[in-house]
Amino acid sequence: MIQEIRFKNFLSFRDEAVFSFEPSKDEPINRVVIMPDGTKLLRFAVVFGANASGKSNFMEAFNFLRRFWTQVPNRNDLSTRVVPFLLDKETPNEDSSFEMKFYVGDARYWYKLSLNKERVYSESLLFYESNRPTRIFWREYADGTSVVNFNPAAVKLKAAEVEAININCWKNMSLFASMTKVNVSIPHISNVIEWINEKLLPRIDDRTELSGYAKEKMLKEEGFRQYLQEFIKKADLRIAEIKVKETVHTLNEQQLKVVSDAPFLDEEQKKEILSNGSISDINAGFLIQVKNVRGIEEYILPENRQSSGTTRVIELESAIYTTIKEQAFLPVDEIEASLHPFLIDFILDRFLKEDNNRSQLLVATHYDPLLDNIDDLFGKDSVWFTDKKEDGNTELYPLTDFKGLNKLSSIRKSYKNGQFGAVPEIYV
Repeated sequence: MIQEIRFKNFLSFRDEAVFSFEPSKDEPINRVVIMPDGTKLLRFAVVFGANASGKSNFMEAFNFLRRFWTQVPNRNDLSTRVVPFLLDKETPNEDSSFEMKFYVGDARYWYKLSLNKERVYSESLLFYESNRPTRIFWREYADGTSVVNFNPAAVKLKAAEVEAININCWKNMSLFASMTKVNVSIPHISNVIEWINEKLLPRIDDRTELSGYAKEKMLKEEGFRQYLQEFIKKADLRIAEIKVKETVHTLNEQQLKVVSDAPFLDEEQKKEILSNGSISDINAGFLIQVKNVRGIEEYILPENRQSSGTTRVIELESAIYTTIKEQAFLPVDEIEASLHPFLIDFILDRFLKEDNNRSQLLVATHYDPLLDNIDDLFGKDSVWFTDKKEDGNTELYPLTDFKGLNKLSSIRKSYKNGQFGAVPEIYV
């Protein structure tokens, strides 16, 4: 679970931004997960803000770290892909920095990173065995060389293993990514890499295509089919059942050559298709029941005849199902896209009612009626805002920064009146 993230000089964030999943003292017990060390963590947070205020940039901070931790560049002279704050003469020449505190199982870690487009300046990972953190590794860039050091009290490595790691840890990549290139196992680092790959899910926005993912899960996972069947009935999508069917197409020599040369397929996908000599396609049909003068009749409509809202909610719910099952973290940008307000409330209510689960959901939205669910679906400390100032810098701050919240008749109305900022200034 994620406890806190800090970042600076990244996209529209010039100054340090701090976001925390830790609740306030009066947060009801059923809205948090209590870690073995006593730390309480929220399972849900929502970010409000005007268009171009930096909500998506905030969500991208999680996505950037995930990509940087997992992707191995082809060459050591490629960009790290970090984008600094560009609306200033000085910041483009300064490093961007990130910190994250998180739990892998019951173990608490603290990660630090400083980098620019060309290279990593510093990187480190600390582990909490007590109230004081213990360094596992630290990395520094000096004299054109990136050097990784390990704490001998926490990591037992041979000199040859340390040398192999340093050779393969290029200046433009994370140590975590470099570990895929060496035959060395370091328990703490391996645990974190597994957490990144399995528990830190990629960001979803209104352009994310998940239909193939959802159909494959329906085809292969009976548990998901039952979960989705229950969901579409309770959500009143007017669908009796979703049927999926896999069709296998055998490829001829010319088609196999096209696959071999295809730039949009990764090497694993190519290898699987070429070894099988075929490609599969999964189609979905929606069983619809109608009641007319002849009684109750059933019809199957293809997936391309469904509304964008129906497709969107099924795709989103498939990702949330994975989040709950894997007890992972999922960021969703513009959760309201193509969804009816009742469906948004229903989706969040189902997620938050999961007991004894360490999954976390972070959403960004323009949909201010969600504020009416404060102290019902979620607490005040789950609400955050982004506001862009005149100098172009985005500020990130929680609702709980404001005093007298319990005296307000409506937090939503106060937000619309500009009491918390983070609303567009429209001049007429």
